[in-house]
Amino acid sequence: MGFLRCLFGGFALALVFSVSDGDPLVPAFCIFGDSVVDVGNNNNLSTLIKANFPPYGRDFVTHRPTGRFCNGKLATDFTAEYLGFTSYPPAYLSREARGQRILTGVNFASAASGYYNVTARLFRALTLPHQLKYYRIWQRKVVNLVGRTKATNIFSGGIHLISAGSSDFIQNYYINPLLNRRYSPDEFSDILMRSYSTFVQNLYDLGARRIGVTTLPPTGCLPAAITLFGRGTNHCVARLNNDAISFNNKLNRTSQNLKSKLSGLKLVVFDIYQPLFDLITKPAESGFFESRKACCGTGILETSFLCNARSIGTCSNATNYVFWDGFHPSESANEKLAQSLLEQGFDLIS
Repeated sequence: MGFLRCLFGGFALALVFSVSDGDPLVPAFCIFGDSVVDVGNNNNLSTLIKANFPPYGRDFVTHRPTGRFCNGKLATDFTAEYLGFTSYPPAYLSREARGQRILTGVNFASAASGYYNVTARLFRALTLPHQLKYYRIWQRKVVNLVGRTKATNIFSGGIHLISAGSSDFIQNYYINPLLNRRYSPDEFSDILMRSYSTFVQNLYDLGARRIGVTTLPPTGCLPAAITLFGRGTNHCVARLNNDAISFNNKLNRTSQNLKSKLSGLKLVVFDIYQPLFDLITKPAESGFFESRKACCGTGILETSFLCNARSIGTCSNATNYVFWDGFHPSESANEKLAQSLLEQGFDLIS
């Protein structure tokens, strides 16, 4: 099995190098979801959930904050590079999302969004239906730029990635008695599955045929989750991780049902849980030395506006840390996760 994995990884790298000087593997890359993939849409919203200030972005190519919840690149940035793109999909609400620049895809993600629309509304983020509304407008702009035939090929050939669910649980369900007293985690995840199914169906109806969706991460191992829900322990919260595993199992089953129902749909479920869990529980094997504390501030809670230039204790070198802030991986961890995404996603580019 190890040999096959190495062989597959080598093939993946060879494929990356083969497109480095040519055209991308797919015509476009569009992204939907939450803070794990938001590249700056929330900068332009009246929300507290932002990352457009130092020390966010300090290790990015520009060494400036962009709105990414990271010290540098997101996993999707690395993925765009691996696919052969020379730039990253711009935030739809940014000035960069204009003219010819939008033809290779746009990022519609909004930090604090999720499958449960109330989650986004609580934090004044873009709901998934709102992101889809912007996607429809983007499609019209592409048609105006290149004509209907070429645009249709861009829509059907482009990869559409969805990352959502974590905010629904951590920033809403677990802290909201109106939800957790009414629904069990299992019942709540059923509600999220219905929203996910509708979103995929809507993308399909708009011509998308290559869709990827990420699983929940090990939510019980996020530094802030341990602090908030760990009851004083310093270990991953098993209850939260079990909820994530249950959700991920449903995500796989639901995705299989969608594939069987929607002709010509390529739908890949990207397992983020296991690769990140391995980084957290066996950090030294991947070159990290700290996986309980994040780099920013005390490393046990800070994220968004709590992670700022005055946060005391922020590390000087984030490459040794699995997490950048209380909820989000560092650039180094994102690179490892993107390599895993590449290995899992060949169905989308074949």
